Amino acid sequence: MPEASEAAFSKAWGSLEAEVIGLFVQLSRIIGLPRSYAELYGLLFLSPKPLTMDEMIARLGISKGSASQGLNFLRKTGAIRPVPQPNQRATHYEAVAELRHLAVGFLQDQILPQIEDSQDRLRLIAGMVAKLPARERAQASSKITMLQSWGKRTRQFLPMVVEMMKS
Repeated sequence: MPEASEAAFSKAWGSLEAEVIGLFVQLSRIIGLPRSYAELYGLLFLSPKPLTMDEMIARLGISKGSASQGLNFLRKTGAIRPVPQPNQRATHYEAVAELRHLAVGFLQDQILPQIEDSQDRLRLIAGMVAKLPARERAQASSKITMLQSWGKRTRQFLPMVVEMMKS
């Protein structure tokens, strides 16, 4: 490839990469994930070859701590996977690009634990409502009963969704 067309390709690839990463950053805001997680995933998503953490740090200009946290999160949720490379010690990663797999990982590792943790808070709240004077207790109690019902339905429904998505 002549030098001029190689430079044009490099510039075009860099622009494409920036836009894809920007798209993942925009989408990550919806679910409240840190920008660096989305940048890492976006870079790996488009990359034609697996990358090491050091390569990602250099390309994205993020700290080693952000990269390490992001890669751990993405690996735990199944959004990326390590790819062994012959004769290389550094771990290389690639994106898992199956929407179903990403959704299942996110539901299992992020949403379901939050739903379970909320049950402790609901029990605490119910105990607080029980200590209210009768007039206020009746009104607050009906709202708390509604929240408990929502929690129960969610705890029943989400695991079924996860299992259906795995199939």
